[in-house]
Amino acid sequence: MDKLDGKTVDLVQRNIDEIKKLFPEAVSEGKIDFDRLRLLLGDEVDTGKEKYEFTWPGKSDCIRLAQQQSTGTLRPDKESSKDWDTTKNLYIEGDNLEVLRLLQKAYHRKVKMIYIDPPYNTGNDFIYKDDFKDNVKNFKEKTEQAMKANPSMAGRYHSDWLNMMYPRLRLARNLLTDNGVIFISIDDHEAENLKKICNEIFGESNFIGEIIRKTKSMTGDNGNGFNLQHENLYIYAKNKFNVYLSGKEKEFQNYSNPDNDSLGEWCSGDPSAKSGGDSTYFPITNPFTNRVDYPPKGRYWAFSENSLKKYIEKGKIKFKTDYNESERGFIFKRYKNEAKNKNNPVNSLFATDNEFMNQSATTEFKEIVDNSYFSYPKPTAFLVELVKCCATNKADIILDFFSGSATTAHAVIELNKQDGGARKFIMVQLPEACDENSEAYKAGFSNICEIGKERIRRAGEKIKEENQDKEGIENLDIGFKVFKLDTSNLKAWDPDVEELEETLKGMVDPIKEDRTQEDMLYEIMLKYGIDLTMPLEEIQIAGKTAYSVGLGYMIVCLEDGLTLDFIEAIGDMKQSGQEIARVVFRDSGFADDNVKTNAVQLLKKYGIKDFRTI
Repeated sequence: MDKLDGKTVDLVQRNIDEIKKLFPEAVSEGKIDFDRLRLLLGDEVDTGKEKYEFTWPGKSDCIRLAQQQSTGTLRPDKESSKDWDTTKNLYIEGDNLEVLRLLQKAYHRKVKMIYIDPPYNTGNDFIYKDDFKDNVKNFKEKTEQAMKANPSMAGRYHSDWLNMMYPRLRLARNLLTDNGVIFISIDDHEAENLKKICNEIFGESNFIGEIIRKTKSMTGDNGNGFNLQHENLYIYAKNKFNVYLSGKEKEFQNYSNPDNDSLGEWCSGDPSAKSGGDSTYFPITNPFTNRVDYPPKGRYWAFSENSLKKYIEKGKIKFKTDYNESERGFIFKRYKNEAKNKNNPVNSLFATDNEFMNQSATTEFKEIVDNSYFSYPKPTAFLVELVKCCATNKADIILDFFSGSATTAHAVIELNKQDGGARKFIMVQLPEACDENSEAYKAGFSNICEIGKERIRRAGEKIKEENQDKEGIENLDIGFKVFKLDTSNLKAWDPDVEELEETLKGMVDPIKEDRTQEDMLYEIMLKYGIDLTMPLEEIQIAGKTAYSVGLGYMIVCLEDGLTLDFIEAIGDMKQSGQEIARVVFRDSGFADDNVKTNAVQLLKKYGIKDFRTI
């Protein structure tokens, strides 16, 4: 019987395991032989003393921070959530570095798109100072204080910003799917530095491009006769070869299905191409009129004669019975489900229209929450286009760990409304306190998270109200589960508990007095690597309260006095067809040591081998 480890995934060990898989010859007695690894890598190893690299004070600490494990947890907050029992969306309050650590198991390689709008380091931004010893404790202390800016005259102005961004981006990369993409908004203050660390973390070869967003149209200058009207958006892929972005469909491509074609909606396309040869230059005869068509002068058909026969059989080429002399005698169908938008790449200047400016975003925000509490929110239309261009699977997960005004969540809901999708969002935001003299504070918002959550509530309801006649609108997910970063629920996992050994000796209940079983349940899910929106059900087993996670995938019981009858009852559930793969109990929850010892063998007998205690 194993005890459940209270720490998050060990990223260092995971990297070592990956090296062992790639280079088994470099493993000697279970350890990596780095001299042999260098030989295997051959010319790829740079052995020179001088090399091209980007560094700054604190970079080594950043790498260690990204690899550090966490014993923190995320506690559910049903009261400030919306549609808790049905939603698949998450809103997490806490320091995003610690939250990203906690998500490493449950969301490893599951996030299709990340968008962040981090502090631009203008001199007034709050740049969070991370703590090696215990970032959860540090976070709780800092959020009770006034947030401090990072003034440009500070000695480590750029270094402090880089030290904040680097470990977060390293952890974020782990969450991306193999065809995942990250979008990062930035302005000139740190654009160069951001690109350099992204080249290092994601790989220079995985840089996709840069989008220019028009921010304002007003005149003015910086004192040197230059009027800056834009900011940048960098795009990086987890693996560039797995990614193809889909831009806006061109206006002339109005797909429809007037002939009820079984292959779906189509539009009439040009059947000719600029290049080809003898195999693609031939006559096509209309069987109804005997009219013969050739490719236009200097062009070729976009298919061979063999393909022509298949296209006619399939209905991709449809001959006309009535047409003018100037017209072609057939229609060449381009199906919507075949297009893949390869003729509609994302234009780097698509966001230069006025609808994507800061002013549009401010007006939009005022309409939703009656005021504008953010200086530079991003327009929802901008985020909708970004989500649309890469989250083409309608069940994709979109993450924003600098959530701010929660525009990303709004955009996900809006796009799901447009195309009937079921994309899910994860918003992460530091609960930065609102200034007591601010309009937000006067309106009753104590911190930024309160504003963001209210924006999602109102935006979702507004979308549903304005589209109440749209088919399927009742299934649109406009809710979110709120979780808050905190120290572990279990005394044994909390490094802050004083005189831990003495505490454990007299400990009857390992769960902290101010925590609930449900708090503990979600911590177990996190440490096991289970999605926080997985279905949960409170059930009764042999007179004990237990929880069924993921429709019976895992059974958790934190009650006392567990007997072999209780273990037998779980075995009966397994035999009746429930796919129980894991069970978790309290280590002190068994009626006696005999039950505890026999429980392991009994569960194995029923085919349940993953058995942990806390």
